[in-house]
Amino acid sequence: MLRGSLAIWQRDMQVLRRSIFSELVAVVAYPLTIYLAFGIGMQGYIGLVDGAPYGMFIAPGLITMTAVNAAYNESVWSLWFHRRVQFTIESYRVTPISVSEIVIAKILSGFTHGLIKGCAVGVVIFAITPFSFPLEHLLQYLLYLIPGSAFFSCAGIISGTIMDKPETIGKVEAVLVMPLIFMSGLFFPISSYPPSVIPWVQALPTTALFEGARRALVAGELMPLPVLQVALSALLTFVAAVAIFRYKMSE
Repeated sequence: MLRGSLAIWQRDMQVLRRSIFSELVAVVAYPLTIYLAFGIGMQGYIGLVDGAPYGMFIAPGLITMTAVNAAYNESVWSLWFHRRVQFTIESYRVTPISVSEIVIAKILSGFTHGLIKGCAVGVVIFAITPFSFPLEHLLQYLLYLIPGSAFFSCAGIISGTIMDKPETIGKVEAVLVMPLIFMSGLFFPISSYPPSVIPWVQALPTTALFEGARRALVAGELMPLPVLQVALSALLTFVAAVAIFRYKMSE
């Protein structure tokens, strides 16, 4: 079943390979600017946050943000462009490749983009700062990052499937995706919220992702409940993405 998915994924990776340098330069610029402005510029004024220097506090969040944003953007725009402009999806459908294989391929492509670009930002951020982390923390961090990137990739598939206008995709990212990321403790601890708001924020899968990933990378703390929350969210969005795409293609 995955043979068709692998073929489509390889095609997408060939496209990425041709523009990998410009892609990485563009994707590194935004989080690096934020880090220089806040992580370095504001660090002397903010001091320690949850026992860590502010630069170290936001660094894992910026890496995670880059990875999940790249996963979402690749999935949503690739699927929309291939469905509405190039009509590549229609070409796939006249081959023995199934609808499920197309969805899986696009999810894998978004997931791969996210991991590559997240790693690139991580290398740059930790190269220009004096902070470091034990390598054994990286494995625990990946337990959050991998399902988190898959979750955003699946969300991108859903958006790219049901939205026909590019401006609508941009609005969804501006009013839904980015607020969910920034509300989840990227620049400040969740404890800063009013007590009545904290339970609602903690219920978001993005909060489990960003808070759990930060603690895993900085302190080596692995919390089973947030890992499970992110993994279940990825699984549910995957099922939804396949069902919605299949329904849309049957119209």
